[in-house]
Amino acid sequence: MSLKDLLIKNKHAILEKWFDIALGVYAEQGQTFFKKQKDRFANPVGHTTSEGIESIYDELLKETESDKLPLFLENIMKIRAVQDFSASDALSFIPGLKRIIREQLGSILLQKEIAEEWAVFESKVDRLALLGFDAYTNSRQRLFDSRVNEVRTRAARLLKMAGIGYDIPVEEKGVKNGKADNA
Repeated sequence: MSLKDLLIKNKHAILEKWFDIALGVYAEQGQTFFKKQKDRFANPVGHTTSEGIESIYDELLKETESDKLPLFLENIMKIRAVQDFSASDALSFIPGLKRIIREQLGSILLQKEIAEEWAVFESKVDRLALLGFDAYTNSRQRLFDSRVNEVRTRAARLLKMAGIGYDIPVEEKGVKNGKADNA
């Protein structure tokens, strides 16, 4: 039996434990709610996290690196960025996957035919952590940019109301060198 077969066979147990680790950064009340409430609208955090880790797990089992991994990670990282987690807390669930699999499969991972596959899988998880860091920092940057733009807009309105008048420079309105940004 290959590592992939073992990971598919143990998927439910692994995902359940991985979901627990992903929720470990939340207070106990939040964890309980996120686990019990299955409605995606009543519980967007739990739903997005659960669906995200399952999609990530499925992509990790594929032979070739998927271009979908960053998208699945981004959905989880957007939530964690808004909730103002540190990068280490936001990403802590990713290396937890390796620990869960080691606990679940134990000495099977040491078998020669499985050990090589395990090394490849571990490197995929390590790569996932780097992609997660990128997704988290990009989400934080977009959030920061949004906050800065909101402050600028408010300041401009206050100055106009005070009669001082202030126009946001052209390049800040999405126009550079006299041409509108279409990106």
